[in-house]
Amino acid sequence: MMRLLGLTIMSFVISGTLFVPFIDFLYKIKLRRRIQKTKDIFNNNTPLFDRFNAWKVGTPFGGGLLIVVVVPVLTLWAYGLFETKISFWQLFVLLFSFIGFGLLGLYDDLKKLTNEKKSVVFGLRFRHKFFIQWILAFLIASVLYFQLGFDFIFIRGFGLANLGFLFIPFAAFVIVSFVNAFNIADGLDGLASGLFLICMVAFLAISSSQLDNYLGIFIAIILGSVAAFLYFNIYKARLWLGDTGSLALGAVLAVVGLLTGKTIALAVIGGIFVLEIGSSLVQILGKKILGKKILPAAPFHLYLQYRGWEEPKIVMRAWLLGFLMAVLGLYIAFAV
Repeated sequence: MMRLLGLTIMSFVISGTLFVPFIDFLYKIKLRRRIQKTKDIFNNNTPLFDRFNAWKVGTPFGGGLLIVVVVPVLTLWAYGLFETKISFWQLFVLLFSFIGFGLLGLYDDLKKLTNEKKSVVFGLRFRHKFFIQWILAFLIASVLYFQLGFDFIFIRGFGLANLGFLFIPFAAFVIVSFVNAFNIADGLDGLASGLFLICMVAFLAISSSQLDNYLGIFIAIILGSVAAFLYFNIYKARLWLGDTGSLALGAVLAVVGLLTGKTIALAVIGGIFVLEIGSSLVQILGKKILGKKILPAAPFHLYLQYRGWEEPKIVMRAWLLGFLMAVLGLYIAFAV
């Protein structure tokens, strides 16, 4: 554990030091939020979101890129330094999910510098990005099943439930769900990144209890890097993740949950992310089936803004609820 804590501190110091010149670099290349008219997946304008976030115009949004570069480098260095036994496929699942989804988000971020008029979500059309997400997720799930032998989930009171080949679509669904849940939650300063840290601390405890050193090293390093980012992302943020970071971190959260075999606990530990995407799904289904909105605003954090809650209050209470959900998730994970 002392080794993991040391890696977290080291990652925090290195990432925090690099973020200062990196923010200046983002300003120079003008990778900053612009005046925009946000649209949902139905290509409808969402003026409520734009009204609450209009003051954020000019803030850089490429923080996730630095995290996606620093974490793999430090992880590979740490594995070599401590001679950690890790198979090629274990390493592939962790880094491919992190870098693969990060590159998908990076393409979307870079499109914001060029042609925004032809896109629904500032780059790739939503259906195209969604399709690519499923391809990446099925590839990762297939490696988990065929190469690493994962075909089960842990259910409290029942034990290990063997899913067989159905594990592949199940795992792909978990990955795509958390990728989009994280992306949706990344709408307020410090919300998604703070919740991610809480989730990762919980999974660090789980991996340590399983004596899973290779996963613990990765979690420790990503904790330090995201904590350094959060320093600059707290209200009023000097830097945002962008799609690069939100897609990469969402994928990693799901994959870590799958690698520990605690998928049910993952849904609880990441309960705020589930709430965010659940509220958005209800809104989408209402528009698709009933032709009208079910909620005044979605996702849930936007609904709270609609009700008059200030942004810092929403974020801090979400962190508090996220902490309680993480404790409950740990109880479920450790229960026999």
